[in-house]
Amino acid sequence: MDIVAAVEGSTAAIGYGLAAIGPGIGVGLVFAAYIQSTARQPESSRMTLPYVWIGFAVIEALALLGVAFGFVWSGA
Repeated sequence: MDIVAAVEGSTAAIGYGLAAIGPGIGVGLVFAAYIQSTARQPESSRMTLPYVWIGFAVIEALALLGVAFGFVWSGA
């Protein structure tokens, strides 16, 4: 007797879930590096803060592209 399991529903949700892992890790690494550099050299915190926000914005833009491509490829 063969039992076959069928996968029903949209795989776009799974794709977005996987796509959200990367930006989450990336944002954590950016802010961790900023905190570590500020702890090592506190006087440079004002100089490096704009780079933190630029990195955060780029990472989040890539996450939004992942969402958009998920919708495009799913045909919704």
